[in-house]
Amino acid sequence: MRLKFVTATSLLALCLFTTAEAVEINQDGANAVRDTLTKLLPDDLAKSGFIAVNPAGTRYEIIYDLAKLLAKADPATFTINGLTPFSTFATPLDNGLWNIEGDDNFNVSGHFKGPDQKPTDFTYSIASIVYSGVFDPAISYLRSGTFAAKDIKIASKSETEEVHATIASMDQKLSSTDSAGGSARIDFVGSASMSGFFEQVSGLQMPPIEIRAGSIIVDAKVNGLPAKQIREMVLFVLDHLDEKELSAENSVEIKGIVKEAFPLLTLFSETIAVNDLTISNEMGKGGAKAFAYNLALDGPSDAMRFGFGMNAQEISLDTPLMPANYATFMPTNFDFQLALPNLDFAKFGDALMTVDFNDEAPEKTGEEMAKKLFRDGRLAVEFPRISAKSAVYDVDMTGKIEGRVDTEKDYSMEATILARDLDKTITAVQELAKTDPDLNQVSFGIMMVKGFAKTDSDGRSRWDISISRDGSVAVNGQQIKGPDGPDQDQGLDADQEQESDQGQDAEPAPPQQP
Repeated sequence: MRLKFVTATSLLALCLFTTAEAVEINQDGANAVRDTLTKLLPDDLAKSGFIAVNPAGTRYEIIYDLAKLLAKADPATFTINGLTPFSTFATPLDNGLWNIEGDDNFNVSGHFKGPDQKPTDFTYSIASIVYSGVFDPAISYLRSGTFAAKDIKIASKSETEEVHATIASMDQKLSSTDSAGGSARIDFVGSASMSGFFEQVSGLQMPPIEIRAGSIIVDAKVNGLPAKQIREMVLFVLDHLDEKELSAENSVEIKGIVKEAFPLLTLFSETIAVNDLTISNEMGKGGAKAFAYNLALDGPSDAMRFGFGMNAQEISLDTPLMPANYATFMPTNFDFQLALPNLDFAKFGDALMTVDFNDEAPEKTGEEMAKKLFRDGRLAVEFPRISAKSAVYDVDMTGKIEGRVDTEKDYSMEATILARDLDKTITAVQELAKTDPDLNQVSFGIMMVKGFAKTDSDGRSRWDISISRDGSVAVNGQQIKGPDGPDQDQGLDADQEQESDQGQDAEPAPPQQP
């Protein structure tokens, strides 16, 4: 029951107003809204009064008094001060949707003891929180919304660690449209921005570390989301959290919901950009003018493409741990992009419908599921771009590796490497080798590799590398390694096994006549 309580209270926003029709603004309507908000909670909490709803002109005022929710907490393990009630205003619309809005602030302090029984003091404050949106009871989620917060401060202190963080401002936006094709699915677009981020972490055995960012920007998009079915999944989980094992009837029910929800989406993309990032401690300072991360999943359900990447520009590092003569080899820019194409979520979903959710040993099932997702166990990894640049090198690579999920031996690779000003790189390594003789081998190796290169029209050195499944290797069409020979150990073992079998099967020789 405790887990149900925690889950329900943390997802209050998903459980608002499950009645779809607008109601008259009166106390009966207020009571109906209150009952809807508390119906997932245990009876004692539902009756504690921590949620109150009152008519307020043309809308309802929903008052959350979290102090009542925490009234039964043991003060020896948890206390909180300054937790005052806050209000959300909800206006029912003729189309069954609700306008949600609020304007509040937050300033609390207290302490708690974790599982190790060590006390931690904390303070959280937000000078201003302003939000508004349109809520859809049919999906238990916002159709659109805006959120703004200013002057956010967080601090915690224990015997071993101390954390301080501040954010000057934070803004979020959400919008949605019905997916094309009349499939009762929804496309969501969201964005968020944060300015003036600062965090300092220190500990008994760790000097203070400071992280700063001028701004953080997030953009996300989800197409074809089966919001109604996801709502049904959440409610199903909440209703069965206390059950150690699902009944056959409940297993059929949840599988039916999941089957109707597949594919869970047709597109997902997210990018996070951090500007003016710096990380510093007593050993030095580093950072980047810009750092970005991206994630995407797109395509038909039987041939989806998963992509991941990160990049950084104007990287800097100032620390005595980096010898001055190595500083020029520190990359100032890098870009890493990776993709997994042709993921078959259609067959994966079909296989999911046959899984026994009560199985206590799903390892074999997991292997079979992987083979469905990766088309008979065949895996492809694409590298649309891997690049690094510094004062003494400028390298780009694209490529693709194909193999299997159940072995590391059966694979092939195609790659193209481009390098600009390779002579500058060789000269820099040779200069460094004057103080580190071991680098002479590196210099010699680069010169050998240069001998295989072709020169592109823009002056860059080029290597087209091909590794076949038989182990042969070719560079720019020239074979530099032939196919692998038979496994000698396996061949020897097979010969020995054959001799042993022959010895066991052979009939004994007849006795010699005198």
